[in-house]
Amino acid sequence: MQLFFNAELTKTTTSFEFDALESKHIIKVLRRKRGDQLQITNGKGAIFEATITDDHVKKCTVTITKVSHTIPRRYWLHMAVAPTKTNERFEWFLEKATEIGVNEITPIICERSERKTVKTERLKKVVQAAMKQSFQSYLPKVNEPVSLKAFLERPKEGLLFVAHCEDDVEKYELKRRVAPDKPVTILIGPEGDFSSQEIKQATTNGFLPVSMGRNRLRTETAGIVACATIAMINNG
Repeated sequence: MQLFFNAELTKTTTSFEFDALESKHIIKVLRRKRGDQLQITNGKGAIFEATITDDHVKKCTVTITKVSHTIPRRYWLHMAVAPTKTNERFEWFLEKATEIGVNEITPIICERSERKTVKTERLKKVVQAAMKQSFQSYLPKVNEPVSLKAFLERPKEGLLFVAHCEDDVEKYELKRRVAPDKPVTILIGPEGDFSSQEIKQATTNGFLPVSMGRNRLRTETAGIVACATIAMINNG
């Protein structure tokens, strides 16, 4: 069964209308009709079972019949990643990170960033679609882009890591640094890597240097490896 999304739903909601675009998708594309069952999430952990009561192509109306709640992950993963040169590669990272398991994503602008602007609303739609496709009930938070310097100045908690490629700095593989059930923030730099000064700024602010293995990885690949490593350690 396909999962739908509506951020406005609460445990007291009894019925609601989908917007025109979602209504057309449900009725015209999926060929659902009155009496059919749907599952909807509000992105905050709730799953709503609903019955279609009006199969109008522009205002599909449903009645909520049951509400259940998904237990959140025991850990919180915040990925701070420099946008890639092409939108498609960064959106691929967002999609796969959502499927694997991420709670929060912040695009960070660095000295060597080839792209310094991102369309946050577009990124949010990518994450929302990936959440529905992977049948999850928690929508990852996508923050507005921020400079690395500003990000480092923000208060943070839990385990802090910066992944970089410089060889003259002692590093451990990420999997040897992670402990289960802990909040984790990971910095991933642009294609040209963080500058030496940025690495120093990160470590001064409490971020431990880590690697993703012996191979040099693209930005989006490093991000996926980081997400998978955290998920494996917490779910293993």
